[in-house]
Amino acid sequence: MQELPRPEPAVAVGEDPRHYARLMSAVYDATMAGARAPARPRSVIQDSWQRMMANGLAPDRLAAPVVETGALEMLRRSSGLLGVLDEVSRNLETLIVEGNNILVVADALGRVLWRSGSTSVLNHADRLGFVEGAHWGENAVGTNAIGTALASNRAVQVFSAEHYQRSHHPWTCAGAPIKDPRTGQVIGVVDVSGPAATVHPTTVALVDVVARLAESRLREQHDRTLNRLRSVAAPILARIGAPALAVDHDGWVAAVDSLPLHNRILLPEETAPGRTWVPPLGMCEIELLPGGWLVRPTEDDATPGISRVTLDVRDSCAPSLEMVGQFGCWRHDISPRHAEILLVLANHREGRSAPDLADDLYGDRSRVVTVRAEMSRLRKQLAGLVHSRPYRFPPSAVVDVCYPPDLATLLAASTAPAIRALRTRPIPS
Repeated sequence: MQELPRPEPAVAVGEDPRHYARLMSAVYDATMAGARAPARPRSVIQDSWQRMMANGLAPDRLAAPVVETGALEMLRRSSGLLGVLDEVSRNLETLIVEGNNILVVADALGRVLWRSGSTSVLNHADRLGFVEGAHWGENAVGTNAIGTALASNRAVQVFSAEHYQRSHHPWTCAGAPIKDPRTGQVIGVVDVSGPAATVHPTTVALVDVVARLAESRLREQHDRTLNRLRSVAAPILARIGAPALAVDHDGWVAAVDSLPLHNRILLPEETAPGRTWVPPLGMCEIELLPGGWLVRPTEDDATPGISRVTLDVRDSCAPSLEMVGQFGCWRHDISPRHAEILLVLANHREGRSAPDLADDLYGDRSRVVTVRAEMSRLRKQLAGLVHSRPYRFPPSAVVDVCYPPDLATLLAASTAPAIRALRTRPIPS
């Protein structure tokens, strides 16, 4: 295993932060003016400054960070960091509770997804554009703990004039990348920031430890997911008596029978029940399992299994979805919102665009960002059941709807225009 670089604090134990801040201010002024500096910045800072200068970024002319407020919820859910947010917050609470620092979690591109802290420090951060949804990568705001941790792939502390933007000099920040333990790819950054006077040499080491704990939690969550899928798939694989494997929604293998061992297979971007080409297995039959897929190599001329989907909305308080395939039947309890969406799609087998669904659900075709966030959640929970562009059930699926005897009671709490319209129609045969 490759040893990670040890986190290097900006201010060493016993060193006077005020003296270091004055020195770095002189180094910064000289470097930006192209003059001889009284000292060299730390290598991680010097490398970052050189990247900024090579890209032609002027330290006093960087624009305010771009903020993606409308897509923030979608970015959070797609980041892979939701499962470790509590772990990160709990372990760094002592640095935040006194009100001098803020805790920030950003995604792999440096976009701020969550932040927490006292009102006074958050207000100070607001003035810098350090808000949820803001891009905080190096190319957006220069040298800082979030962007530089991503660029250097290591834990970084940036203190005072080590920041590339002069407006950031009153701050200190420590950030560490969080990696997906399955792939080794960086999926985000945890950062602690505050007034420069709060700098402490141990902060960066603590932030780095918390990032490693977050990675351990992600590994444990993945193992539990595969174990649950393995317990479901094992009797099915035994009953099939033919080469097959069970994988999670990302293609990680939980169980295999009569096939070469694989850690992961490459699933199509739009995985759905039916027949499809799966490298390196060739043509395969795919069926939905709770938490994953059953994948069976088959001959090119084999007849694909037809899946039946039954949406049961007879009970407004407990809508459900049932999936029937060749080797099993799975029932899912679904939320009223997902019942609304699936009911609309069941009545529009040709599919619905995001503006169409916005009109169906809200009576407002402009609410596409909200719809896409809803569809992202639905497609994650029921992977493969709904395609996109447009949103629709797969053509191979037979879709049935169990309506209540009196359509006037259909999803009684719903105010969606499409559901209100269905209540006035004859009961579908």
